[in-house]
Amino acid sequence: MSFDPVQVMKGQDPVTSSPAANGESKGSWDDSKELYENMGTTTKPKSPKPENAVTIAVSSRVLFRTEKEQKVFEQKGVEEYLRYQVEHENEPFAPGPAFAFVKALESVNTRLRELYPESEELFDIVLVTYNHATVGIRLINTINHHNLFIERFCMTGGSSPIGYLKAWHTDLYLSADEEKVQEALAEGIAAATMFMPEKLTEVSETQLRVAFDGDAVLFSDESERIFKAHGLDKFFEHEREHENTLLDHGPLKGFLEALGKLQKKFYAKGHRLDCPIRTYLVTARSAASSGIRALKTLRAWGLEMDEALFLAGAPKGPMLEKIRPHIYFDDQMFHVEGAAEMGTIAAHVPYGIAQKHQHKKSNKTAK
Repeated sequence: MSFDPVQVMKGQDPVTSSPAANGESKGSWDDSKELYENMGTTTKPKSPKPENAVTIAVSSRVLFRTEKEQKVFEQKGVEEYLRYQVEHENEPFAPGPAFAFVKALESVNTRLRELYPESEELFDIVLVTYNHATVGIRLINTINHHNLFIERFCMTGGSSPIGYLKAWHTDLYLSADEEKVQEALAEGIAAATMFMPEKLTEVSETQLRVAFDGDAVLFSDESERIFKAHGLDKFFEHEREHENTLLDHGPLKGFLEALGKLQKKFYAKGHRLDCPIRTYLVTARSAASSGIRALKTLRAWGLEMDEALFLAGAPKGPMLEKIRPHIYFDDQMFHVEGAAEMGTIAAHVPYGIAQKHQHKKSNKTAK
């Protein structure tokens, strides 16, 4: 039995139209089964098992631009929203704030597969959406239009996705819904809320660049609490006294560990200097007064940071504009908005004491 590609292109059933289906024995079942299982594998790589991968869950509202559709939902309700999506299912969504980040993940995967053809230690992207399954056709069309490799979908029909995130072994969840991000953080899942800046800085297409704030992002908010309660002088005093005491971990430590694990795979093949993953610490801490504790903590964790910028309170936006990260994580909206004004894709980590003292520069950035 064999499959005739001409039959397939004409819409004929390759099984019922085959000679074997008409009483003619040609080839073996094993041959046809192998051919069927391998159909399409020449164009797309195999998805890794979730337990072996670095899983990034991305909501449709940050991967794509869906503001128009969101307005339909808010103004006309769910039924009109679903009807609108079906009517426009052949119109692809435009790229959203997480799009370049996801493309960079795929670029890293390409390099990893070249070096380790059999390894499943790769980035795996899961599209997470509150949409009903009927909207899936438009999302699939959009993914194919932009040539993205996203095979795993989680469409919850309005239900919370958090339980599914745990089942996927999610290493990072990116969403436009801060409540769901907070819910994920409460469950121990690294998560952040993304925003669309009014302008976008061009980013590398060959190197994934991820920048992190320190306190309440990589580290706990212990030191931030001292600063908020007692001021800067007491903060410096506290850090000097606890210089050799490790900081506790923050919500995104695990994601940095996952990045470091993949970086070491490149280092092992002699690609330290041209590694396609680069990490940055961008912190308001002062190097001389409070930097030692942060660096000692990272070293004790076995984590390497490619670059560390201790800004001593200077604005982060200009530094991030120079770095041009695909994503920057910070626990304070003031810094997130400042970065966004400079064209950086910044994500808010709603964790720690700073959430009680939020200082927003404006309401123009979040979309």
